[in-house]
Amino acid sequence: MSYTFTPRFYEIDGQGVMFNMWYLGHVDEAVDAFFADRGLPYGSWPSLGFDAHVVHVDLDFNSGVRKSDEAEVVISTARIGGKSFTLGFAFRRDGETVCSGNVVYATVSTEGHGTIEVPAVLVDALGN
Repeated sequence: MSYTFTPRFYEIDGQGVMFNMWYLGHVDEAVDAFFADRGLPYGSWPSLGFDAHVVHVDLDFNSGVRKSDEAEVVISTARIGGKSFTLGFAFRRDGETVCSGNVVYATVSTEGHGTIEVPAVLVDALGN
């Protein structure tokens, strides 16, 4: 699944590239679109009794997204575990990967019961 964007003026730093903190904001937007595209929009999760918390993120930069670039974030399922899952991401500009990484999410109960097994409906969405 691919999410495209052009950096906004305030996301660009003095070096002419997107400031590092904005990458994760765009990853969040892309992850939201990823789940909506797979028929399990994030807004539906609480009514299904679960949510997910970010527990780890890694980013590797090759170069930056620049002011006028049309960039895309490609999201993919990297791993489905017992109580967590990992989504991989890659920022691309003109077909070149400029930043990549992973986000690990722990699945939690909305009833306050801590971490739970990754629900079947989420496994299905991740596996599509």
